[in-house]
Amino acid sequence: MSATSHPSLPAALRRSGPDRAWADRTWRRWTAAWLGGTVLAIANGVARETLYAGRVGDLAAHQISTATFVAMFAAYFAALERRWPIATTRRALEIGATWVLLTVVFEFGFGHWVDGKSWSELAANYDLTTGHVFLLVLLWVGIAPAVVRALRRA
Repeated sequence: MSATSHPSLPAALRRSGPDRAWADRTWRRWTAAWLGGTVLAIANGVARETLYAGRVGDLAAHQISTATFVAMFAAYFAALERRWPIATTRRALEIGATWVLLTVVFEFGFGHWVDGKSWSELAANYDLTTGHVFLLVLLWVGIAPAVVRALRRA
């Protein structure tokens, strides 16, 4: 009996064929393309810190960079969708969920161990009550593959 057909495994792990996201070539390509997204994110952060954070203040700079980040990712997702079209809305949402997970891990890992920020300082970026709107980035990253897929088919 193969490991993927073993009855004690959760159903999602027993599935075989195209339903498994990691078995899909498009999912793998989009997941690898997440690395290009990190380059965009770092460039966006560097631009924020060097071009306008000192003039507008940290909170306004955070909000502006969130808007530019969403716009940059809209263009990047549209380019990826043209290059590697996503077959189904379900697959697009799985890709988005993968990107959200990778983004949060990167945001906290890079922010803490490379940039030297505390965990509470990093978590503050997700606090909408203080005007920090990074959750909008995560929301966009999660749904954007499905949105650009739908727009391309419209």
